Amino acid sequence: MIETSYKGLVIMKEVTAAIIMNENRVLIAERAPDENLAGKWEFPGGKLEPGETLKECLKREIREELEVDIDVLDFFDESIYAYHSGTIKLMAFWCRWISGDFRLNVHSRIEWVTRQQLDLYDFAPADLPLVERLKAVLS
Repeated sequence: MIETSYKGLVIMKEVTAAIIMNENRVLIAERAPDENLAGKWEFPGGKLEPGETLKECLKREIREELEVDIDVLDFFDESIYAYHSGTIKLMAFWCRWISGDFRLNVHSRIEWVTRQQLDLYDFAPADLPLVERLKAVLS
């Protein structure tokens, strides 16, 4: 995991998120009961590991979490949020699902939702700015 630091203090963790679109719907995932932020919805992704690019990280994380392959396209937006456990910099990319059948390894559910349905889900705090930006872009 990559952490930005200054004088030995961890400032923020770099985390990626996938904005996977399919027929005007976006993929969202609910954190499993035994996971941090259990029950919260998110755009799937994960922590950057040493030596990885952001795009490599996102491909690996989606493969590990959902067992599908994606193309990582353009940068979408970022969000910085200070949780009690530390601050994260969440960097989201437009992605395309290219192969594989979805299997849930760290989530309890996934949904393909429209722009209008995004407000019906309880998102993790770091994902909320991305939700708002996505709603604006898709309007």
